[in-house]
Amino acid sequence: MSDTRSILIERTAMPTGGEAITLCFNRPEARNAISMQMLAELEAAIDLCDDLSIRALIITGQGPAFCAGADLKERAGMAPDVVRSFLERTGALFQRIESLPLPVIAALNGSALGGGLELALCCDMRIASEEATLGLTETSLGIIPGAGGTQRLSRAIGLERAREMILCASRISGRQAAAWGLVLEAVPPHAVRERALGLAQAIAKNAPIAVREAKRAINGGYDLTLKEGLRLEREAYEITIPTRDRTEALAAFREKRSPEFRGE
Repeated sequence: MSDTRSILIERTAMPTGGEAITLCFNRPEARNAISMQMLAELEAAIDLCDDLSIRALIITGQGPAFCAGADLKERAGMAPDVVRSFLERTGALFQRIESLPLPVIAALNGSALGGGLELALCCDMRIASEEATLGLTETSLGIIPGAGGTQRLSRAIGLERAREMILCASRISGRQAAAWGLVLEAVPPHAVRERALGLAQAIAKNAPIAVREAKRAINGGYDLTLKEGLRLEREAYEITIPTRDRTEALAAFREKRSPEFRGE
């Protein structure tokens, strides 16, 4: 019997401790379009991620697509107020993903369009298949990106390119996305998840509290003035000073061994 869940959850133990969680969209027959059920399952899955033992979160998809955005067949039967509610829930969920304290990696195994790309833009790092297609094509459907795309895309690739992609409803390849800095790297399709897991393993080698505070300082300081950002950085640094992980790192350096971080 086939699995009817819209989100599959996989746990991978990290060699240096802790684990990575992979959330895999499981609607390949619908190009992993976001239905009401899938949205609810994704909301529940994100609730699992507030744990220091989880060193990284990977989001990917089954089949040839990462996520084709909203399920347009389902949306065609929605009343306008239901559409508004769905959009508000989607936007709030994407903000939750963006605000997660642990690093989030999007493994774009295939096309990421509309809400699929908007979700990927909320992640800290993005790895794409060279054959993936990325775009915010909502204007071709009589709407605009409504879950953060108009704001996050320009911050990722600049105003001119964001205008072209959104106003022209254009699509770019994974290779072009890498050239523009929209994704960290474009790799062969079979290597997307492997590369994402490699990033998770590299993250897991480091002190969990330090990683999360570094993310908070980087992301939180991006839209601040330099003075305000430096203040935020100092606040984040202060949190790491009394940790056992910092003491362990110093001891490991002195004893010429690898540290064993526990998130304490």
